[in-house]
Amino acid sequence: MDPTPARPKARSQAQPQSHHASHDREIESLAEFDSVVSAHGTLAHYRVQAVDLTARTDALMSADPTGAVFLGCPMAPEAATRVRAAGALVFPPIPGLPFDPYRGRVYSPDELYARLDGGYEATPDALAHDWFQQTKADGDVFASMLRAIHDDSVSDAIDELLTGVRVVGVMGGHAMARGTRSYAGAARLGRELARAGFTVATGGGPGAMEAANLGAYAAPFDDGMLDDALLLLAKVTSFTPSITDWARSAFEVRERWPGGGASVGIPTWFYGHEPPNAFAAHIAKYFANATREDGLLARSNAGVVFLPGAAGTVQEIFDNATPNYYESRGEPTPMVLVDRAHWTEKLPAWPLLTSLARGRTMESRIALVDRIEEAPEALKRLGG
Repeated sequence: MDPTPARPKARSQAQPQSHHASHDREIESLAEFDSVVSAHGTLAHYRVQAVDLTARTDALMSADPTGAVFLGCPMAPEAATRVRAAGALVFPPIPGLPFDPYRGRVYSPDELYARLDGGYEATPDALAHDWFQQTKADGDVFASMLRAIHDDSVSDAIDELLTGVRVVGVMGGHAMARGTRSYAGAARLGRELARAGFTVATGGGPGAMEAANLGAYAAPFDDGMLDDALLLLAKVTSFTPSITDWARSAFEVRERWPGGGASVGIPTWFYGHEPPNAFAAHIAKYFANATREDGLLARSNAGVVFLPGAAGTVQEIFDNATPNYYESRGEPTPMVLVDRAHWTEKLPAWPLLTSLARGRTMESRIALVDRIEEAPEALKRLGG
């Protein structure tokens, strides 16, 4: 996947637009703002999202803002007063938050791990998690509203990013350690899927998720790069006891081999013990785990590979099976479960899945394979 896919922006005139054209009315950077004002001389009915407009007072004082919405855009007081009086709706920035609820882009690893030199506890990712822990049970409607706005903004951003892209989800547990055959196999799976033209999407955390994102990152390099990266990462096998050391080793790989392939991670602050991995170029991180789970699976439009995992992965299997069973998202998408013993004996999800699928369209879209290396061919056979 191109790490910065082109998105149509700010092309339309000032008349109100249909829901389907709404993304064309979004302004998410200063360059887009300047382009709209220069081309049309109006901001009417646009949505300006998380853009610092403190240096654009003249434009805000002169352009027509009728029906415009400004979401978290810093601006001079006189500019804010003027656009409100002229018919705009202004949601001001919220001071003191460790995150921007109105953000117009998904996260990057560098953004979430900024200040990692001071330890993981100093990073924006850790600070957002701490805020979540402090507010999630206090019953404050304002805090819950901020979480909802943030998550909706992230959903909007990932939808824009993945428009027209063939996405294969790779699901699996966080316990899969670096330095193991399973981890190496998951990484090679991610690499093969990326080289086949798919965008790899994972839950964005450690273990199997990190391995698949690593594989996609390694896709543009020769095969030896992944072998060397696996050896380097094996020096810090897990994110416990030190997330700092675990994350630093990933950034060491990225620094040694810059410019890797792009993939997507969709993690959550709900599982605070699961930090995001640094190999997903695009990270859509959520506060609400249910929103994150459904969104990850719904966006895996070319199928899902389920590696061995525990409760979270079992939940994902049946979260994915349900819309396939009812065909509520259209034609069922492929589901490939990896490791026969795991899914028939240790956690026997496969017998239940086959019973659900029997006699339905989805029956021809599920497969169980023994080894990770068999998953791409199974996905292709099922029509991924």
